[in-house]
Amino acid sequence: MKLWSILGNSQRLDGGAMFGNAPRAMWEKWIAPDEGNRIPLACRCLLVEGLNGRNVLFETGIGAFFEPKLRERYGVVESRHVLLDSLEAAGFSDADIDAVVLSHLHFDHAGGLLARWEEGKPPRLLFPNATYVVGEECWQRALDPHPRDRASFIPELQPLLEASGRLERVQGARSPTLGMQVRFSYSNGHTPGLMLAEIAPEGGAAAVAFCADLIPGRPWVHLPVTMGYDRNPELLIDEKKAFLEDKLARGVRLYFTHDVGCAIAHVARDAKGRFSTTDERAELIGEAA
Repeated sequence: MKLWSILGNSQRLDGGAMFGNAPRAMWEKWIAPDEGNRIPLACRCLLVEGLNGRNVLFETGIGAFFEPKLRERYGVVESRHVLLDSLEAAGFSDADIDAVVLSHLHFDHAGGLLARWEEGKPPRLLFPNATYVVGEECWQRALDPHPRDRASFIPELQPLLEASGRLERVQGARSPTLGMQVRFSYSNGHTPGLMLAEIAPEGGAAAVAFCADLIPGRPWVHLPVTMGYDRNPELLIDEKKAFLEDKLARGVRLYFTHDVGCAIAHVARDAKGRFSTTDERAELIGEAA
C-alpha cells in the first residue's frame, strides 16, 4: 500500500467564516488573510494505491465545474482541473481509480467528480471505472438539504451518481468495496452523516484518519475553534474531542484536506490538555504505508 497527497483546485474564503467565533486578532496569526479578508485553503485528496487491491481516492476537492461567475464567487483560484493534473503527475489518470470515497457531498469535497466547465455542455462525471462510496446519511442530506446549506450542494451530482450504476451508499463501519482496511466513523457537527475514514495499513504502520471538515487543518485541532459553516458547533467540539483523544491514544495520524502547508501529522497534547500537532508533513509521494 502506498500513499499520495493529491492536490485539487484551491480556494480563498473569508477568514471570519472559516474560523467561526474566533476573532481576527487570533486567527490571522494562524493564517494570514489577503486584502479581501480571505485565507488560502487547499482542497487536498488522499490516493491510496493497493488498498484491498485497488487504487482508492479519498475525496476530489472542489474541481473546476463552476462557470466563471460562480468560480469567482466561491474563491476558486484555478480554472483548470488541478486534480487531474496532480493525478497525472503521480502517474495516474481518473480512469485508473477504482473507488472514490466521499466524506460528504459539499461541493468543495465532491466537485472534482465532475469534468471542467465548458460553455453549453452539461455536467459530466469523471472516474469512469470507479465505485463512488458515499455515506447514506450525507446522501440523504444532499437530496433534501436545509436552507442553511442548500448552496453547498451540486443539484446535478446526485442524479449522475445514481445513473452511473456504480454508487455504493454506506450505512455502517465497513464498505464491501474497501474491505477491512478502511473503517468509518460518523460526525454530525459539520453536516449530518459526515463520514470519517480511517485507513489501516498492513504490517503495523500507523493508521491514517481522513479528517475532512471535522478538522480542516492544524488551527482547527484546538478544540474551541470551529467554522461558521458548521451546523452545530458545540456538538462538533464534543465530537472533535473524542476523535482526537482516540487518535492520540492509538497513534493514528491525521490527514488534512484544507491545510495549505500540512497534509499529515500526529496528534499531541500539552500539560494543560490542549491538542496540537507534531511530525507534520507537507506532502506524501508514493510513501509506503
